[in-house]
Amino acid sequence: MPSLLRLSQWIDWINDRFGIIAKWAVFLACIISAANAVVRYAANYSSNAFLEIQWYLFAASVMLGASQVLRVNEHIRVDVLYSRYSGRTQAWVDLIGLLFFMLPSMAVIISFAWPLFVKMYLTGEVSNNAGGLIRWPAMLLLPLGFGLLFAQGVSEAIKRVAWLNGQYDGEFLYEKPLQ
Repeated sequence: MPSLLRLSQWIDWINDRFGIIAKWAVFLACIISAANAVVRYAANYSSNAFLEIQWYLFAASVMLGASQVLRVNEHIRVDVLYSRYSGRTQAWVDLIGLLFFMLPSMAVIISFAWPLFVKMYLTGEVSNNAGGLIRWPAMLLLPLGFGLLFAQGVSEAIKRVAWLNGQYDGEFLYEKPLQ
């Protein structure tokens, strides 16, 4: 179990770094969006490339940030009963959800996204908008983001098993939404 916990720490470290990239992608998307609006209204000029780079950055923030959201336990869940469960029951619910739903789903999505990315990369597909960008960098975000999410799911499963066995003293705090 110690080697699996080291693997979990390494996955967490990697996803922390991609989380930083996701934060910067949000910031850059906001800057480019604001600049786009200013240039469009002040200089009566618009560029499809600027619009598309905003979309790419938004995709990067979502796809690279999703695994970080899972890592810090802020992901969306159905909270009808979960918040009323004991910590041990919550860990079991998380573990079953990770092993039987999340990880298989991520594997299927990656298996579909990877060939699509490879095809776009090899053909050099470009957006059909005038002045559009190449598409493979955005398409790369799908297998990369879902791969990071898969890895984080493995990390979370390792931590839940270790916690259930008394070998991990981390906390899986979940605060019930305020709504």
